[in-house]
Amino acid sequence: MKNWAGNQTYSTDLVEAPETVEALQQVIRNATKVKPHGSRHSFNTIADTTGTIISLEHFQNISEPDPETRTVTIGGGVRYGELAVKLQESGWALHNLASLPHISVAGAIGTATHGSGHRNGNLSTAVVGLKLVDGLGEVQTLDESNLEELHSRIVHIGALGVIFELTLRIQPTFEIRQTVFENLPFETAIQHLAFIGQLGYSVSLFTRWAGPVFEQVWLKSERDLPVQNDVLGAKPASRKLHPLAELPAENCTDQLGVAGPWHERLAHFKMEFTPSAGEELQSEYFVSLDDAPSALATLSALATYLEPLVFVTEVRFIAADSLPMSPAYQRDVVGIHFTWKPLWDEVKPMLITIESLLAPFNPCPHFGKLFMLPAERIHEAYPRLSAYAEIAAKHDPEGKFRNEFLDNVFGK
Repeated sequence: MKNWAGNQTYSTDLVEAPETVEALQQVIRNATKVKPHGSRHSFNTIADTTGTIISLEHFQNISEPDPETRTVTIGGGVRYGELAVKLQESGWALHNLASLPHISVAGAIGTATHGSGHRNGNLSTAVVGLKLVDGLGEVQTLDESNLEELHSRIVHIGALGVIFELTLRIQPTFEIRQTVFENLPFETAIQHLAFIGQLGYSVSLFTRWAGPVFEQVWLKSERDLPVQNDVLGAKPASRKLHPLAELPAENCTDQLGVAGPWHERLAHFKMEFTPSAGEELQSEYFVSLDDAPSALATLSALATYLEPLVFVTEVRFIAADSLPMSPAYQRDVVGIHFTWKPLWDEVKPMLITIESLLAPFNPCPHFGKLFMLPAERIHEAYPRLSAYAEIAAKHDPEGKFRNEFLDNVFGK
């Protein structure tokens, strides 16, 4: 069994697919080691186990949206693409989507996976309640009646148990126009980065490090706002583009300024297509919005070394939140995302170099992607990590959900 990208082979092929909460409880009680799997989109060993893998394929329920509470309740196996269609049919929406609608909701919130937008919190910020089965096989219910408890557990990194139900905040549906701009000079971008981030509902900048330029700027704006015809000299593309311009754009969401429903624009890729250049690796580091221009300028010194190794680097914006295990905890951040060619022997030392150069900016690694930072550096980046390790131990006193990844993150 492998992950989505094929770069990780799991340490077990024992899979259980319980159909009820009671059956889920029994699987966990009987297991010595256990991990749930959703869309298997993590690029590291966060979801690995030597014991039992739990498939949530039977937890696919999606409630009718509640117009009074503005919430929807879903099962732990639901993916964003499926949820988005159901919400749109009922006239509702989520506030944000990741670049891929293929990922599971429970898995995405566990790693604070995010989407983009200077006013948009990551996907985890939509959670107003959840239910999980902990390491003792007991059901735990968390909701806004104890906000501190809920917030401290939403970004869970797979350490608390198996989330089988989630309640999310929703809003009335809305339309987005997506326009791609070409060839924004790198120096201009970093000089005006915060300004660029505020130009749209969601903004992403793409560079392949082949020259001092962001080859593409993806600007997603509300339909009723004025049309943007220029981004600091970058002009609108005359054709639909893939972030890798040589690839066909068929699997990308519609562009060219044509308005459409939120769920058909906020993601970069369509649900019905495989959104990949092929086998790939991914890494991402978050720095504060204030530090991001200097961090990007520092990385530009590596351009000639990065260009042969990356498919593309994406820069995107995430609003501050109140989730202690989020990289955007109490600060606006910028994510610097690397989609690597499947060359791990070359990428691994490059990650060490990148982390060294970014050290003055105290980067937070994305927990679902590849990084080399040791535990002490991760604790510096996530100052509430020690407190969270104690919470995890209470939910999982026998360490059933612990694995090598969590040992390395928490520090043994």
